[in-house]
Amino acid sequence: MVKAKTEKKVEAKVEKKVAAPKKAAPAKAAPAKAAKPAEKKVEKKVAWKAAPIKTKADLIKQLKESVNTELSTKTTNELIDNLFAILSTSIKKHERFTVPGFGTFAVKKRKARTGRNPQTGDKIKIKAHKTVGFKPTPKLKENLG
Repeated sequence: MVKAKTEKKVEAKVEKKVAAPKKAAPAKAAPAKAAKPAEKKVEKKVAWKAAPIKTKADLIKQLKESVNTELSTKTTNELIDNLFAILSTSIKKHERFTVPGFGTFAVKKRKARTGRNPQTGDKIKIKAHKTVGFKPTPKLKENLG
């Protein structure tokens, strides 16, 4: 119910912000080539204002605003901590975690190799280890542009 009210408020704000179409200036002379029709911009409706998220505090604020304004900051913080703990555990146990429409987190095994110390130039041995990789879905790649 709260989500429906929020969506209605956002739609009302979007409708207010949409500017009236500009009138075309009168043509002075007929152009030699036919002009291409103007492309229509389609705006996607977002349930919250998409602001840049650079820190955990920004994430907490965005999540709090988008889900429920009555949710406390402490509760939202615990929610995010638990979410990432569950993700970490799942990736450790199953070596893969997929979020539909977003991407896949997977464990990647790196082989042992020889590297160089950038300060001295000496050769060093880098041990084999595991790391986490991320592969975005085609939908996410398309949205990034």
